[in-house]
Amino acid sequence: MPKPEDIAQDLSKMKLFANFNLQTVIEIVILLAVGLIVIRIFLRIADKALAKSKMERAAVSLIRSLTRVTLYVLLGLMVAPKFGIDVTGLVAITSVASLAISLSLQGALSNIVSGFSILSNHPFKSGDFVEIAGQSGVVQAIDITYTRLATGDNKIISIPNSAVMSAQIVNFTTSGTRRVDFQVTASYDAPVETVKAALLEAANISSTLFSPAPFAGVKKYGDSSIEYVLQVWTAAEDYWPTFYTVNERIKVEFDKAGVEMTYPHLNVHMN
Repeated sequence: MPKPEDIAQDLSKMKLFANFNLQTVIEIVILLAVGLIVIRIFLRIADKALAKSKMERAAVSLIRSLTRVTLYVLLGLMVAPKFGIDVTGLVAITSVASLAISLSLQGALSNIVSGFSILSNHPFKSGDFVEIAGQSGVVQAIDITYTRLATGDNKIISIPNSAVMSAQIVNFTTSGTRRVDFQVTASYDAPVETVKAALLEAANISSTLFSPAPFAGVKKYGDSSIEYVLQVWTAAEDYWPTFYTVNERIKVEFDKAGVEMTYPHLNVHMN
């Protein structure tokens, strides 16, 4: 039979172990509670700051997700030692795994980083008409890995964000206005002022901006005709309606003014 002093010693050890575990559990619960409250408060502050910014929704979502993951990882690293987990070894293993994953997903990560750069630098935004790497269209969406353009015939072009960042970007919308250029020819018999007046009258439509005012002038003298240029300013979203409307009105106004629109002639002489 165990001796009374051995039983008393075992009971003392069990009591000490129970107190230790209870203390550890209380510390873990308090640490988790405080950590979750701090994370919630920090995310609310971050949400208010992001809501006031002019960043795209995709950028806001990305930043919030990365912030949330980072905060939870930090909280996990703080709680792990309470369970007897060696954080140093865990960090080392995680670093090696992260390196291996980064090497295998280098292209995808490059697109993600480029996407974050696009969303931060704002070379364009959703709804802008742009030309990127020879492709033109309206920006439909700026995702984390791809930028999507919608063409005039409703085709969707997906361009990797890394290619977007390395290409020349032409944004036709960001300034709010665009200039529509027309080039037409008229006969040498038509007085220059008559032709210019007809062109300016053709540009007189509701979508035309008059500051700066439309401009018409002689561009060059050809072999059988004079080439004129007409420049009309309009709102970016009215570019194509203005282009087609003015283009049709030029012929109408030329007919009214008696201006001949020349075209190549072939004279055949037979003996």
